[in-house]
Amino acid sequence: MKYLFSIDGGSQSTKVSLFDLSGCIVAESHVPLKPTTIAPGCVVEHPDDDLWDTLCTASRKTMEAFTGDPKDILGVGLCTIRFCRCLLKADGSLAQPVMSWMDARVALPYVHDNQECRYVTTTSGYTSYRLTGKTVDTAANNLGVWPLDLDSFDWYTDEERFQSFHAPRDMLFSLVQPGTVIGTVTEKASRESGIPAGIPVIATANDKAVEALGTGLVHEDTAVFSLGTYITSMVTGQNNVANPSSFWVNLACVPKHYLFESTGVRRGMWMLSWFISVLGEEFIRQAKDLGLSAEQRLEQEAIKVTAGSDGLMCVLDWLAPTDHPHRKGMMLGFDARHTRAHIYRSLLEAIALTMKNHYETMIKELNRQPEHIIISGGGAQSNLFMQIFADVLNHPVERSMVANAAGIGAAICVAVATGAYDSFEEAVNHMVHRGDQFSPDAKNAAQYDKMNTVYKTLPACIDEPLRSAFPIFGI
Repeated sequence: MKYLFSIDGGSQSTKVSLFDLSGCIVAESHVPLKPTTIAPGCVVEHPDDDLWDTLCTASRKTMEAFTGDPKDILGVGLCTIRFCRCLLKADGSLAQPVMSWMDARVALPYVHDNQECRYVTTTSGYTSYRLTGKTVDTAANNLGVWPLDLDSFDWYTDEERFQSFHAPRDMLFSLVQPGTVIGTVTEKASRESGIPAGIPVIATANDKAVEALGTGLVHEDTAVFSLGTYITSMVTGQNNVANPSSFWVNLACVPKHYLFESTGVRRGMWMLSWFISVLGEEFIRQAKDLGLSAEQRLEQEAIKVTAGSDGLMCVLDWLAPTDHPHRKGMMLGFDARHTRAHIYRSLLEAIALTMKNHYETMIKELNRQPEHIIISGGGAQSNLFMQIFADVLNHPVERSMVANAAGIGAAICVAVATGAYDSFEEAVNHMVHRGDQFSPDAKNAAQYDKMNTVYKTLPACIDEPLRSAFPIFGI
């Protein structure tokens, strides 16, 4: 038996898994991240050294649960959150806390206002440095303001375009493609993380691209909806698209391929956790007494609510984009029929309707009509949510078998880099397994289609009142 060590550093937790070559988990652990700190000016940071500390804790727990021979671990696949920024000292330690993807500074060029900063990199660059001591990063996680040429998959050679980031070249890491060996785990990193020293560390991509690979997204006839803290829909392609209007170009986890992403929902699945927290500890305790999680109890109630939640609709701006800070979430259409089950279902419906509109705009521009739709992420484990997506899209949907698709994607990169499989497609065929399929209910699909004629107009309708209210209430 050979094993693949997979690290998935997400927005809310760090997950570490050991997979076999068939894609089955043999040991795993996940450790929640500390809440991000928020300061005026939309400064959002991960406190202390939380990304590395949780990786080490989860890795040690996974190795303790592993009953196989550590010598049979082929390598470590490293997947981390995208759109963050890490400022490092010369020894690779943090010069200051990691800037979250929600931090307004990561949408701006680098400012050298910390004299201890020797390197500017991503979370994957930071973590790979801690593991290997090498200043090497995956090209496929340097997205956003980074001076990356999407056609060459490397830093811009044009000096003017490169300098738009405002950092000299020697402060940036060298770039490699996904599936490339970055280095090996150092003795120091091994002592801290429990990962055996000398094991190769493999570059992957950004978290969404790795998740897409872990669902099996390698062909243009398939689309994936990712239900995470950030919710998006994705399709893949072999050629860059210049100046798209309804999607943006990401780099895929397959080397020199592209991932096209629709507009998404910020703080998507977080909203469901937020709503449960509003219901309070008593609701959670009562659910536990019934042998259920809070989500399962709400689902049992919400499944009895008719499609459309009796007219209750939600607009999902629970986290406003930095360029439109006035935008806020909203629930409208309340009357005496509505219960917590209606609110919960309306949140699920709002996510599905919002993503339907974004997805359909994207595939129309790409002139695509994918045959297969896969739903990935923790939300895909909900039968109710899966059925709502099938009904809203009026198309069959399949759930990803493993909730941690990013973990599988990282493991696939290890399998290919170490020669366990000859290609990404071969690894996907052996390691990715699809789950249940949900077919649309014709009556519900018709109801959602009518509802969407109203729903898609709501953001524009409420924009002006929210813009006027913003100076009164602020963030």
